[in-house]
Parts: sequence; structure tokens; C-alpha cells
Amino acid sequence: MDIPLWALALVYWLHMLATVVWIGGLAALSILVLPAAHKALDVSRYAAFLNELQRRLDPLGWFSLALLAGTGMVQMSANPNYQGLLAIDNQWAAAILVKHLVIVGMVGLAGYISWGLLPRLRRLALRLALAQKEASSADPALAEKMVALRRQEIILLRLNLVLGIVVLALTAVARSA
Repeated sequence: MDIPLWALALVYWLHMLATVVWIGGLAALSILVLPAAHKALDVSRYAAFLNELQRRLDPLGWFSLALLAGTGMVQMSANPNYQGLLAIDNQWAAAILVKHLVIVGMVGLAGYISWGLLPRLRRLALRLALAQKEASSADPALAEKMVALRRQEIILLRLNLVLGIVVLALTAVARSA
């Protein structure tokens, strides 16, 4: 595929920008934001915080992912090492295949976090806040479940961050080929 150099440079830039947004967002969330929010906010404020955070970050993250997919396909088709779909005949192709498999795992994990885990966390936080208003103390079973879900949230976000770092390493392997 013959792409003008200015267009290819734009595609590379957009790809790197989307990578920084996606991986940087994962790093900020899993290492800084959510651990601090867990310690600083009570359950009702945490529920409101999660709701607002997801409302703002989800569109940005999913847009970045779509941008990564589109710009990645352009880059791949412009690369002289690309010999066709599932033609794994060199180090570049092997690294790109593994990279794409890891990305599929990241997308699945991000989908579960966005549409499975975070809504469960919000609902549980609201139930806990309501239980605290109605009684002098919250149900210990609900509180334990909240702790478990928060732990799962951090673990899954950190796993997705590690997978993102693996994607970056595989990109370096491909570029060195």
C-alpha cells in the first residue's frame, strides 16, 4: 500500500496519542486514582465518583481503542514485513500476531470492567449507603462484598495495565525486526 509520508506520519502520531491515552489512563487509574479514592471516600461518595469517572473515561478509552485499531491497520498494511493475514513468516509477523492476541484480551477485560464490574460496584455502593442511612451500621456481608469487588477492580485494572505494557514490548520487538 502506497501511503504519502505525511499521512503515514499522521497515522503514527494518532496511534501513539491513542496509546498514551489508553495505557496512561490505565496506569493513572490503577496506581493513583482508585487506590486514593478507596481510602478517601465513603461508600456513597465512592459510588458517585465511580459513576462520574466512568461517564468521562469510558468514551475516551473506547474512542482510543477504535483509533488504535484503525491506525494500526493502516500501519500494518504499510509495513514491508506484512505478507498477508496470518502469514507468520518472520519475527515482525509473530510479534504483531501475539500483540493482537494480547489486545483482544485487553478489550475483553476492559469490557468486563466497564459493563460488568463497575455497574456492580456502583449498585453495591448505593445499597451500602442506603443501609447506612436506614440503620446505625451497614450489613457486614455487603461491606465484605464491597471490599472483594474493590480488590477485584484494582487487580483487573492492574492486569490490564500489565497487558498494555506487554503490548508495548511486543511493539518494540516488531519494530526491531
